[in-house]
Amino acid sequence: MTQPHRPAARNRARSGQRTLRGSSESRLRVGMIAIAIVLSFFGARLFQLQGLDPKAYAAKADAEGLVSVPLPATRGTITDRNGVPLAQTVSGMMIIADPHVTRPHAEPIARILANKLGLDYFDVLATLRKSNGPKATSDLQFAYVARRVPSGIATAAVDAVDKAGYLGVTTANDPLRDYPGHDIAANLLGFMGSDGNPLSGLELSFNNLLAGKDGKETYEVGDGNRIPLGENTEVKPVNGKSLKLTIDRDVQWYAQRVLRTAVQGAGGQSGAAVAIDTKTGEILALADYPTFDANNASASPEADRGSRALSNVYEPGSVEKVLTTSSLIDAGKVTPRTKIKVPHQLPVLDAVIHDYFQHNFIRLTLAGVIAKSSNIGTVLATRAFSHQQLWSYLDKFGLGHKTDIGITGETKGLLPPVASWSELTQATIAFGQGVSVNALQMAAAVNTVANGGEYISPSLIQGKATTADGSVVGTDETTRHRVVSPAAASAESRMMEMVVTQGAGTAPGAAIPGYRVAGKTGTAQEVGATCGCYDGSLAVSFAGFAPADAPRFTVYVVIQHPKSSAASGGGTAGPVVRKILSYLLQKYAVPPTDTPPARLPVLW
Repeated sequence: MTQPHRPAARNRARSGQRTLRGSSESRLRVGMIAIAIVLSFFGARLFQLQGLDPKAYAAKADAEGLVSVPLPATRGTITDRNGVPLAQTVSGMMIIADPHVTRPHAEPIARILANKLGLDYFDVLATLRKSNGPKATSDLQFAYVARRVPSGIATAAVDAVDKAGYLGVTTANDPLRDYPGHDIAANLLGFMGSDGNPLSGLELSFNNLLAGKDGKETYEVGDGNRIPLGENTEVKPVNGKSLKLTIDRDVQWYAQRVLRTAVQGAGGQSGAAVAIDTKTGEILALADYPTFDANNASASPEADRGSRALSNVYEPGSVEKVLTTSSLIDAGKVTPRTKIKVPHQLPVLDAVIHDYFQHNFIRLTLAGVIAKSSNIGTVLATRAFSHQQLWSYLDKFGLGHKTDIGITGETKGLLPPVASWSELTQATIAFGQGVSVNALQMAAAVNTVANGGEYISPSLIQGKATTADGSVVGTDETTRHRVVSPAAASAESRMMEMVVTQGAGTAPGAAIPGYRVAGKTGTAQEVGATCGCYDGSLAVSFAGFAPADAPRFTVYVVIQHPKSSAASGGGTAGPVVRKILSYLLQKYAVPPTDTPPARLPVLW
């Protein structure tokens, strides 16, 4: 049986297969061509990104623009001796505008940002409209609206712009300086300016250490947007290093509070309090009043933003007698029991020296001269010294020299050159007039007696650090030198105990129950800035250390220009020293020595 149609059917089937195969091959060829086009596109782009086509790349960059955004370094933390932050960096943001995008809608955006950030509307408006100059009206793509804004405030401001339907405003990391204690040690720490640069204190002195180095990110933009595959380079920031102080935050807080109360109570102009670890010279507190909030420095007068304890110089008054009499004892000229006949007044050259209290002829021991704070008795005892001898001792006590703890603006005071001395010069310097000091200088000088006659340079920085002027300071750089013998220092300490003894001395209010306390009052006339003469204003002060026979802490307080007629070294500054010493003894668990207090004759 024949099948005439089968070959034809087979041929048709083969033809259909060829047709289908041809169709598939066509589609395959089209697909391959499409893939080749895509690959060619990405290849060309890769070629550009790799820098193999610099002309095309440069043209692209010029057309779309490059933006450089700073990557701020995190500023180092300043801590107290226990690691508690006194100055730290917290999260903040910068608000950035792309004027190319914001210019058409600058007015409504400026209203939103000015309202949310508390900025001047016209300043913001000018920023949003910025250009690169007269030849380019729309090519600036990066401008600061605000720097160092708290994160929550910055985010809320930019969100408000977004919700209003406007583009071109964004945020970036911008760390913010914060002082958690507000006024605690503010006069030492200093503060930062609105431009992020330090303006005073430790922030300025150690800026090279704290600041670190900012980085930078540069990327390509087009139509106000970052190009995902555009050029992108990044230089990472180098964060600053931290600074650890000898300050005890708790002691600093307490010293500032009791000092403030005393200055206000006496109607004083200002005051300073210094607390030192006797054996190490480490500063545990250096308080000033008035002070300021370092988070809002501009709200306070400029005069209140530095440390008066370092910058203000004044005549120390009778606290100076501690230095004079311990030097005399060291030189073998006197003892605590040396008998001195004290008249009611003492002519010296063309001047007449008086005591602060009225008296007829009295017979005082040297211990009595210190206990009663007799100027005349001190002058008479000091006549055993030549000018050079007294000058040399005071020089070794640190008078006329900066303490160099690492803060700019410290004064060195004045110890007149010995060649200029007369009999009257020596007489007045012996009891604290005619010589000038700052509070830290005087604290370090008295601490010499507390430290067994060895001067130890005070320190504020733990370890060591280099200041902006190249000085290396800190506890690792402490220096010591002998001023008076341990025996002379011990004798002076026993005389100073009589100052706080009820019925014998001028400052019984500085005594601490259960502890032996050594102290000395000071009241000095101040030279008026206008007349250049003694105008009746005073500086009242008190220096003390405890336990007197095994000193652990030395505290010095001075209050300038008290208006109260009852103001005195013993009655005004003495109680402040007592409170700070008591706080230190309790905080550091220093037990009483349980030894009998000094008993020396005051009269003979």
